[in-house]
Order: sequence, then C-alpha cells, then structure tokens
Amino acid sequence: MKLDNVAILIPCYNEGKTIRKVVTDCLNSTKNIEDVKIYVYDNNSSDNTVDEARSAGAIIRHEFQQGKGNVIRRMFREVNASAYIMIDGDDTYPTNAIPEMVKRVKERHVDMVVGDRLSSSYFQENQRPFHNVGNKLVRSSINLFFKNDIKDILTGYRAFSYQFVKSYPVASHGFEIETEMSILAIENNMYVENQVIDYRDRPSGSVSKLNTYSDGFKVLRRILTLFRNYHPLQFFGSISLLSVLITILVFIPKVWIPYLTSGQVANMPTLIVCGFLVIMGLLSYASGLILDSIQKKEQREFEFRLQLIHNEFNKM
Repeated sequence: MKLDNVAILIPCYNEGKTIRKVVTDCLNSTKNIEDVKIYVYDNNSSDNTVDEARSAGAIIRHEFQQGKGNVIRRMFREVNASAYIMIDGDDTYPTNAIPEMVKRVKERHVDMVVGDRLSSSYFQENQRPFHNVGNKLVRSSINLFFKNDIKDILTGYRAFSYQFVKSYPVASHGFEIETEMSILAIENNMYVENQVIDYRDRPSGSVSKLNTYSDGFKVLRRILTLFRNYHPLQFFGSISLLSVLITILVFIPKVWIPYLTSGQVANMPTLIVCGFLVIMGLLSYASGLILDSIQKKEQREFEFRLQLIHNEFNKM
C-alpha cells in the first residue's frame, strides 16, 4: 500500500470560481515539502469545478452520494498518508498555515490540528450574522456537554494523523461532520491542538452551501445525540431525575396531603400517573447504567483499534 507523505484533501461542490486558486495556493505553500498530493473530491458539481481543479494540478476523484460527510468518508477510506490536510475549496482559508499544521502532526504527533478562525478574523470577515451566532451557540453547547479546549468546532480547515483518519467511523452525512469529529477526538482522549488562522469571506459570486437554519438544527441535534451516546448515564440519569422531581411536585400536594387530612385518595388518576413516572424514572436510570457499561467497553476496544492502526502504520 502506497503511503503519501502529505495528502491535501479538498471536498468540493460547485466551487468552480475558487478551486483553481485554492489548489495553486496549496502547491505554492507546500513546495518545500516532499511528496505532497492534492486530492479534489467532487460531489456532483454542475459547474466547471472538476476542469478547474484538474488544470491546476489536483488529482480528481468523485463521491456521488451527496453530502460533505459522505465525501469525507470516501476520502478517509481511499487516501493513505503520513499526514492529512483537509481544507475547503471556497478560498476562505490561508494555505500558508499548512506547513505548520503538517509539522505538528509529524513532529509533535498531534492527532488533529484545528484551524481556529474564531480567535482571529472570522467575526469581522464573515458577512452572515446568523453564522456567527451559530458558531457561538455550537461552541457553547459542546463546552456545556463535553469538557474540551477546541476553539472552533465548525472549521473545515484541519490536519490529521494517519491514526485519526483510519480510526474515525464517519456517521454523519452532511455538515455535522466537523462537530462529530471534534467530539470523537474529545471523548477518545486524542491529542488535539488549536492553530489560529486568518479567515476571509467568500469572494463575490461564490455561494455558501451551508443552510443556516436546517444545517444548524442538524448540528445541534447531532451534539445531543453524541452526548446521549458518549454519556448515557448522565443523559438517562437526567431524565430519571426529572421524572422523580415531577412526581414529588405533583404527588405531595395533590395526593399525599389530601390523604393525610381525609384518609382517602381523592385524586386516583394523579396517583396512577405518578406511579408511571416513577417506573419511567427507574427504567431510564437502569438503561443509563447498562449503556454506560457498554460505552466503557467500546472505549477500551477503541484503544485496541488505535494500537493495531499504529502498528500497521509503523510497518509501512
């Protein structure tokens, strides 16, 4: 199996206005690095993206299943390299950050380098105010549910180690992919570093494929789903606690106090509902305990998979 030194992966959908410049800038920024391959993965573009990328010197491959997550799944399966750079084809990221990102992966053994836009020029350059709000909301949500130090959750500019790429089970289909890979790295104790990068808004005529509302909702839903998957005891324990609290707040004034004064249960339907809530709370807590044990087992198995991938890499 041939192993590239550095693979630059560019997922593209209708980026004909900018892709030539992105590929050319990548080549110029990496001219002092040996064996760099630039792969442009086209996702059913209807413009001249493929022709522009090919004429600029990129290797063209295709993913016909629509969605950025599907493209990244294909890229990670097919490309083998010592270090990977993932960058969008919309010319919003400076390619001069690539050598430092590669250095962190190869010399510091970082599993994922996050291109941090939010600590530099993003909020000044970005002309879509709801995108700014969305980035802050996603970052706050992940800081609430997952303790981490990742500064920019939704950035499409990242570097990866071979170990990360080959151990990452891509489950998302669309723009939730960046959130998913960030949380996977956090939860599996992988080595992550932030690298502050400049950001520039899309050039005139280039249109974002991200839908602020529908894709934003999918990202938030994915965060909640991953919290349930990685922290089932906290998730189902919270549901259990809520059920018990509601039961107490309803049972005491509506059932218990009237019973003490009259000796009769005046609100039998309320008593039945409270009983069901208690049962639901117990079942929820039990489910959390079982799933938490399964999750702990999965974490141990993930560590074994990392060791196998590490040994495979060293033999190449």
